Amino acid sequence: MPQLKDIATQIRRDIVRMVHGVQSGHPGGSLGCADYFTALFFKVMKHNPGHFDMDGKNEDLFFLSNGHISPVYYSALARSGYFPVTELSTFRILNSRLQGHPTTHEHLPGIRIASGSLGQGMSVAIGAALTKKLNNDKSLVFSLHGDGELEEGQIWESVIFAPHHKVDNLIITVDWNGQQIDGTTEDVAGLGDLESKFAAFGWQVLHMNGNDMDDVVATLEKAKSMTGQGKPIAILMKTAMGAGVDFMEGSHEWHGIAPNDDQLAKALAQLPETLGDY
Repeated sequence: MPQLKDIATQIRRDIVRMVHGVQSGHPGGSLGCADYFTALFFKVMKHNPGHFDMDGKNEDLFFLSNGHISPVYYSALARSGYFPVTELSTFRILNSRLQGHPTTHEHLPGIRIASGSLGQGMSVAIGAALTKKLNNDKSLVFSLHGDGELEEGQIWESVIFAPHHKVDNLIITVDWNGQQIDGTTEDVAGLGDLESKFAAFGWQVLHMNGNDMDDVVATLEKAKSMTGQGKPIAILMKTAMGAGVDFMEGSHEWHGIAPNDDQLAKALAQLPETLGDY
């Protein structure tokens, strides 16, 4: 899928440029999730970038729970047509619509909830999915969560709630990169056997290589085919934090720091311009 891979490369290029431009932001997780966002917004999800409204009736919805990886979200939204690509240059600037964590009061197309207060996004996604079921809306709800975020208790209340209420139009993905702000998830609070945990609560569980575009698309499509069977679906997505930039890959050090000028040049040399820079 060369076209999707080209889009993902440009999104990664956008990410490092955005974060470098204001010397602030979260490049590591954003880079790791670039393939997921590309597959979702350009291939898998049924959505309508040119006619955004908050209700999202009869279209698939996406909620970013780990809102600190806003650079990848903003780039995917802009590149798929929600707002002008040139607006990426305003990332984290005072009064910009592209704040460090997505917010709703700026009315940025594509953003339906303020996120970044970790642990809350799954509850919102479940609420949206139940609303669709009540309205006989056959479209789906997707959400993304960090693995470190699973340390939040509200996540596990949601994990219990969704299967009990047969929320089977919901596909959540966990970015399982093994890193969080203070170190590895194993050192901070080991997650244990995530597949067994989700399965024990009644979820259908899939595994995915989040940095292999073909596997991302195939797994997301498989997840779609499993909806409507009485159970929510959880995708455990293995990624490398900082994927695509060799000196950032696999290190929690790049969770929330910006590259300097030399590091930006090295990163961009590994990420050829494919769709045109903003």
